[in-house]
Amino acid sequence: MTLELGGKSACVVFADADLEKAGRNAPFSVFENAGQDCCARSRLLVEASAKDELLEHYVATTRAIVVGDPESADTQMGPLVSAGQRETVEGYIEQGVSEGATVLEGGSRPEGRDSGFYLLPTILDGCTNDMVVAREEIFGPVVSVITFETEDEAIRLANDTPYGLSGSLWTRDGARQLRVARALRTGAIGVNSNSSVFPQAPFGGYKASGVGKELGMEGLVHNTELKSVFVSTER
Repeated sequence: MTLELGGKSACVVFADADLEKAGRNAPFSVFENAGQDCCARSRLLVEASAKDELLEHYVATTRAIVVGDPESADTQMGPLVSAGQRETVEGYIEQGVSEGATVLEGGSRPEGRDSGFYLLPTILDGCTNDMVVAREEIFGPVVSVITFETEDEAIRLANDTPYGLSGSLWTRDGARQLRVARALRTGAIGVNSNSSVFPQAPFGGYKASGVGKELGMEGLVHNTELKSVFVSTER
């Protein structure tokens, strides 16, 4: 049996990263499929000294995302799966604000989209890792921005979750890439990339994010029963 379950994955951005590239690409790691993705990097952990510059690019990318009809070639983000799910996501946004977060972008339904369960991609700034929006899987287009000061704090915050499915790590420092990637308790992680799922590599989560592995040789091994056979050659 394998179980691929939920997630509350972190996108960890250090100050030495290519902040323009991270801000241009990272939003799609949470807003693709309107955030209805178990691998969504719905916690944006950014080094405090780089926060303003990163968010400048991150917000610009988010603001430019075309929300609309999935059948349109111009659309980059479609609707949520149901009216009930949209109301659930809106409830999380309201709760985040009540806990002290600020809506930096989005947070409302797009104008002119009365038919369909659309919601603008939303950035909640000023979050802490103990807020509900940072603890629970929203399964919608909402990212919680959390700052850190040191590498150790970044690792602690990223791991401080009941989930461990995916994640992203942005830094130019090769030693840090290996060090942090090893330390993060998550089943798959992309370094300077949103990609973390490949058919040739095993995929599966830690903790409450699942049991077993899919894909790659590990996926085959997980679904194989072993048998031991002993043949005596004694006379």
